[in-house]
Formats: sequence, C-alpha cells, structure tokens
Amino acid sequence: MFEIIPSIWLINGKCVRLERGDFATEEVISNNPLEIAQQFESIGIKRLHLVDLDGARRGEPKNYHILETIAGYTDLKIDFTGGISTDGDVIKSFEFGAKTVTISSAAANYPERFTQFILSYGREKINLAADTNPVDYKIKIRGWLKKTSIDLFDHIGFFYDRGLKYLKCSDVTRDGVMEGPNFELFQKIIEKFPEIHLAASGGVRGIDDFKKMRDMGIKAAVFGRAFYEGKISLEDLEAFNKGQ
Repeated sequence: MFEIIPSIWLINGKCVRLERGDFATEEVISNNPLEIAQQFESIGIKRLHLVDLDGARRGEPKNYHILETIAGYTDLKIDFTGGISTDGDVIKSFEFGAKTVTISSAAANYPERFTQFILSYGREKINLAADTNPVDYKIKIRGWLKKTSIDLFDHIGFFYDRGLKYLKCSDVTRDGVMEGPNFELFQKIIEKFPEIHLAASGGVRGIDDFKKMRDMGIKAAVFGRAFYEGKISLEDLEAFNKGQ
C-alpha cells in the first residue's frame, strides 16, 4: 500500500511553511500543530512527519513538547526529525512519543554512529533523510543550510549495505514551491536500491502526483504546502486513500 504522509514543520512550537527550505521565507500557518494533526487523523491518515526546524538548525531537538502533545492526543504514528544526533536524542524522541525517527545530519557527519542506531533500535525505527540539490547530487544537512561533499547515491548505498530499509529523499529545489516532484531522481533511487522503502518529498502539486509515484513503485510521499495552500483538501486525501 502506498502511503501519503503529511508533514508539519515547527519553529518555536508553531506550524510554519518555507520555500526551498529557506528560513527567510518562514510563514506561520497555525499556532496549534495539534489541531492540524487531528484534522489529518480524522480522515484516516495514519502517519505524520513532524519536523523540528529549530532542532535542525541547532543540532539538537527543541520541540519535544509538541511531539509529546500530538502523541498524547492522537493515535498517529509520528516520525520525528530535526537535530537528532546522539543516542540520548533517539531515546528521548521515543520517550516523548515518536514511533520512528528520521536522521540526516548525524548520518552524514557520523556514519558509523547512524549505523549503530540501525543495529540498536532496528531498521523499522531508524530512517535516513538524504536531501539533495540535483545540480550536483550532494547531500545537504542542518535544515539544508549546509552543503556537504557527500554524493547522494554513495551515501544511500553505504547505509543500504548496512541494513537501511526506510529512506526519505527531498529535492530541496522543489520543496515548498509546488513545481512537481523530481520523478527522475526518485526513479534512479529505486532502480539502484530496489529493496529500499522510499518516501519521496518535495514539489507535490496534487493527487495526480501521488498516483504517479505510487505507480512508479515508490512506497510513500511526504507532502505539506499543497495541502496548506488548498491545492489538496482533506476530502481529496480521504478519497485517494479509500480508492487505492
């Protein structure tokens, strides 16, 4: 089953949206992330991608209280991300209610540590975020503020060989601008790593993009702005899930 996963991006406990990950474009959508999460749950969504942007910038999670609130007042399976770097961060994320964690910067900076996370907590709980600009396919970290010299495909391959199952990949040039997903990039990933469960992110414009990704063999799609701008409604999401 193809899964559609809404994202809630947090700054100072508020739900925001950005264009291409640029913090200068920050726009507050809601002061109540729980209310938004409950809307998604009400139409049958099962999983939520909760992004702690403060944590991503500072290198350690800052919005545990929002994670705890959403976990306490919904049954959503929360995938928490943003600044998770140490064993303590992982443990705390699970204690505050996350079902899975997605890690980007620590995987790039400390690959052996991330490998140990997979071994310690299991491949069902530890996800890799590998976000890139397709101009050069280099990994971007720290909320996409920092570019590395690490090749996207080498990076995925290193962890794939060490048991990685779940990958989220964003084309950062398309995130938050609704110009369409980078289908070519996602096709390359699933061809190179056929056992990977790819959650594709960035550029979703509407339900047709979900259908194309599903038909390509992608396992999940992460979306945000298209919903927050009214291009996709709760009714659309519910109908898509029921009609699969």
